[in-house]
Amino acid sequence: MSASVKESLQLQLLEMEMLFSMFPNQGEVKLEDVNALTNIKRYLEGTREALPPKIEFVITLQIEEPKVKIDLQVTMPHSYPYVALQLFGRSPELDRHQQLLLNKGLTSYIGTFDPGELCVCAAIQWLQDNCESYFLSRKLAYEPSAQAKPVKSTFLRMWIYSHHIYQQDLRKKILEVGKRLDVTGFCMTGKPGIICVEGLKGQCEEFWHTIRYPNWKHISCKHAESMDTEGDGHDLRLFQAFEELLLEAHGDYGLRNDYHMNLGQFLEFLRKHKSEHVFQILFGIESKSSES
Repeated sequence: MSASVKESLQLQLLEMEMLFSMFPNQGEVKLEDVNALTNIKRYLEGTREALPPKIEFVITLQIEEPKVKIDLQVTMPHSYPYVALQLFGRSPELDRHQQLLLNKGLTSYIGTFDPGELCVCAAIQWLQDNCESYFLSRKLAYEPSAQAKPVKSTFLRMWIYSHHIYQQDLRKKILEVGKRLDVTGFCMTGKPGIICVEGLKGQCEEFWHTIRYPNWKHISCKHAESMDTEGDGHDLRLFQAFEELLLEAHGDYGLRNDYHMNLGQFLEFLRKHKSEHVFQILFGIESKSSES
């Protein structure tokens, strides 16, 4: 692996040391993988050949004014700080609109940093200094002058591929999260498993983070479609609700490895929802037109 990635990982370890010194109490910094830092050290020392997983963690911030708690979710790509950090702040005291505005402001601030600059500590300071106005924004949102101004936002549609989706508890969780976040799309169960989620950017990113963790290994976002919109982007949605998609399957339902979904039926489903182009992206197979 290139020296630049190793240099990035060394900087990430340095920043994590700073964070643990800033937040020494147990539970304030929660690593998604408790072995993440050890595996990176082993990789840098040469005792581990495979590139370790990304550092992902949550920091719980106790804000003094106003007296609230914010969980800051952080993902460090392997090349951070030379590529953008992934951040998402959430609080039970914020409604969905306030949370969207807070994360938009945080992302905009982090975007001012030059490549190579560590910025998690700065993001924490920004939240401590600026979050009060977002907690007060609900009141302002109901003022007539604010209502008259359309809010510009980003509409996102994510196409997620999994090797398989079978377990009842996982299927239930996916549907519950989709309905709770008021996103639309579908979850196709079986082998392979496909999820489409669409809605405002903050909602989709929260959906992706929630279903993916703590440890769903065989899953990836294969494609994302992003559009500017005003309001909730309702006119851009291709689906009316978030539902489970059940198609005919090939093979023995009792044998998990033989339970393959009918991709021909899935292609027809995509055509009905103006998404035929995604078939090749998901499977690497060019779809044949209905006329051929």
